[in-house]
Amino acid sequence: MTAPTESLLIFGAGGFARETAQAVRDAAAADRERGRAPRWRLAGHLDDDPALHGREVDGVPVLGAGELVHAHRHRDARVVVCVGSPRDYAVRARLVRRLDLPESRYATVVHPTAAVSASSVLGPGSVLLAHCVLTAAVRVGAHVAVMPHAVLTHDDAVGDFATLASGVRLGGGVRLGRGAYVGAGALVREDTTVGAWSLTGMGSTVLADVPPGEVWAGSPARRLREAGGPALDELRADGGDTGRGPAARTGAETRMRPETRMGSTVG
Repeated sequence: MTAPTESLLIFGAGGFARETAQAVRDAAAADRERGRAPRWRLAGHLDDDPALHGREVDGVPVLGAGELVHAHRHRDARVVVCVGSPRDYAVRARLVRRLDLPESRYATVVHPTAAVSASSVLGPGSVLLAHCVLTAAVRVGAHVAVMPHAVLTHDDAVGDFATLASGVRLGGGVRLGRGAYVGAGALVREDTTVGAWSLTGMGSTVLADVPPGEVWAGSPARRLREAGGPALDELRADGGDTGRGPAARTGAETRMRPETRMGSTVG
């Protein structure tokens, strides 16, 4: 039985949010081609910048600030938070805390060209963009951003709020800690841990464990400095998480069904 179409709000109106909106439109088109109702109806963007309110971004209206998720007219809408950059990759965690929504309100969005194995699981609020691959027994936590052409191989575990920029490649058994940011084109060796709230620079080759709360870059990657203030604040708030990947989320994860794992959105 096909699930009914649900309303979706995207928090953010920048690049990541626009890419997510396009993924939702592409998934809707793929659903229609298969003769089924689209999973989502894109209701609009939310953004805290008042200059954007009432405008359209790529044809999608910016309805107002983030607190609209609590408005009566949007009480049944699902939400996905699509913000963050290397300059402040902890912002997604702060906004999720601020919204204080139950996990059931968060959508999980998967572009129709993504390939996600039936043995892999996705947490609420996570986004997989075009041509991502999750091969076997990959565990992705909540509110994770996976950019185009990222490849996660067998037994990888990705903590909540992590970001994998475009073209990232993870070897088997890699652990990304909570909030870790892996820059575009980075390669991470098998059975390596990238610590919580750390940042790995674009194009890096990670051959050794990256401690929590540090910035590493290069080939091979080496320590450059401590992470920025917002990331360290999150690390301290987490009690100095060791970056061993996400805890079990059996109630919150989304296991991809065979009929959807090759490209539709799931919630």
